[in-house]
Amino acid sequence: MTLKKRYLITSALPYINGIKHLGNLIGSMLPADVYARFLRQSGEEVLFVCGTDEHGTPAEIAADEAGKDIETYCKDMYETQKSIYEKFQLSFDTFGRSSDEKNHILTREIFLALQKNGLIEEKDIQQYYSKKDGRFLPDRYVMGECPKCGFQKARGDQCDGCGSLLDPTDLIHPYSSISLDKDLELRSSKHFFVKLEEMQDKVEKFVEDRPQWNAMTKGIAKKWLKEGLRNRCISRDLKWGIPIPGHEDKVFYVWFDAPNAYIAMTDDVEMWWKDGNVTYTQFMAKDNVPFHAVFWPGVLMGANQNWHLVDQLKSFGWLNYDGGKFSTSGKRGVFLDQALALYPSDYWRYYLLANIPETDDANFSFAHFAEIVNKDLADVLGNLINRVGTLVHKYFDGRIPVHRHPDLTSRHPEAQPKDLPETGSEGSFATFRLLAQDYKSALKNLQFRQAMQTLRKLWNFGNEFIAKNEPWALMKSDPQKGEAVLSQALYMIYQYAILSKPIIPDTSNRIMEMLGLPLEFDFDQELTIENWNIQKPEPLFKKVSDEDVEKHAQFFSGL
Repeated sequence: MTLKKRYLITSALPYINGIKHLGNLIGSMLPADVYARFLRQSGEEVLFVCGTDEHGTPAEIAADEAGKDIETYCKDMYETQKSIYEKFQLSFDTFGRSSDEKNHILTREIFLALQKNGLIEEKDIQQYYSKKDGRFLPDRYVMGECPKCGFQKARGDQCDGCGSLLDPTDLIHPYSSISLDKDLELRSSKHFFVKLEEMQDKVEKFVEDRPQWNAMTKGIAKKWLKEGLRNRCISRDLKWGIPIPGHEDKVFYVWFDAPNAYIAMTDDVEMWWKDGNVTYTQFMAKDNVPFHAVFWPGVLMGANQNWHLVDQLKSFGWLNYDGGKFSTSGKRGVFLDQALALYPSDYWRYYLLANIPETDDANFSFAHFAEIVNKDLADVLGNLINRVGTLVHKYFDGRIPVHRHPDLTSRHPEAQPKDLPETGSEGSFATFRLLAQDYKSALKNLQFRQAMQTLRKLWNFGNEFIAKNEPWALMKSDPQKGEAVLSQALYMIYQYAILSKPIIPDTSNRIMEMLGLPLEFDFDQELTIENWNIQKPEPLFKKVSDEDVEKHAQFFSGL
């Protein structure tokens, strides 16, 4: 007997230091949610894991700025972020915290396993110290000019200009990103390194064995490998973090402990992380790829504890704000709590997925947001549902027989019923069936742009069907035929609710409520009712006005 495959999904852990912006949402969490919802509707067993990444210097600084101790700050911000993601209808099965004790235990175990296998090196290094800050500066808090590309704001661990891995001492004209102190001095400090150099061959084979990775992911991973893996420092002179066994004055580097949290957040570790019958898919923005495609797999392989490594790693470019980057400090761009205060979550979900930076960076502007919402949601989907519902109430008081409908999701024409009243639509329904299959195939293959384009075509099909058959005219000349057309249109709308649910779940539920149907339907579930009994339709979407576009663009510009 063949066991049914299970699906493990993780999205990049949002960092704890504040509310995230639209780019964070579309860069990992939202596409992961769509994929998880799609698989569940397809009858698959899914575990969708995420949580807050809470260790490291940025958390300490954010807590200090908020006037809170670090543990209170992280707890409060965890609850804030969790609440926002729930309002965006992100369907995590687990949303945990990297600071939980289970991750402390697991991270120490992995470290000790690496140490036992001879892959941990202890040595003295020269580390920048800022007298003005009164502290050693972790690599991400040393900034300067990149020696490889000249980017002026490279960090001490990586250059955002060219993507190169760096050490703080590589930077030209280094300074503290905390205080901008340029008077830094190098002091000796003992630290621990994981010997990634010895894992080069294994990591290369791991990457080569995953041809299913998208071009962006593969390119970033191969760039790191081509440069040659270097032993990586995994300790920091901080108080907030997971203490290193035997050296409790130091904590683990956040990139060493955070990915382990995916495992620690899972209740049944053996079932999901050590079973070969699982397909593991990760979602993240391109800047996180090196650590998930190379560093963490190298660590897990080095620990040699039979962990299930990622099968599919789907990466995305960045979403920029109106031609520039989002900026928390500059108050530039839309953050998630602000977005929800402006428009319902489905507006944002739909727009972001339609504009997803799948192969390259994308750009957000309120003018583009209004164009997509008004055209696709209001004029196409919303208008169709309102027109059909209004006609059914006008001619049938909301009650109309369910005529035998074409099987809109089957590729097999022979499956079609033979006794439909002649509407001239039977042949064209083959197009609907093919589009529905293409849509589901695109989601299955993580091709989100293609899925969104196909979903729009499906919605357009319904409008064209109504325009071609003119049921308002048929109700005068051939009422039986008019009744059949409207019944078939309602069946299409029912299909739209099912197909669209991974993308716009709240809207899907509202459509199902209007149709008088249960909210939860699988893709292939058969409709068994005999009569439509629909509520009088109310507009599903409100258009975004030109005045609001101008007002929002000015407010969120950071000027």
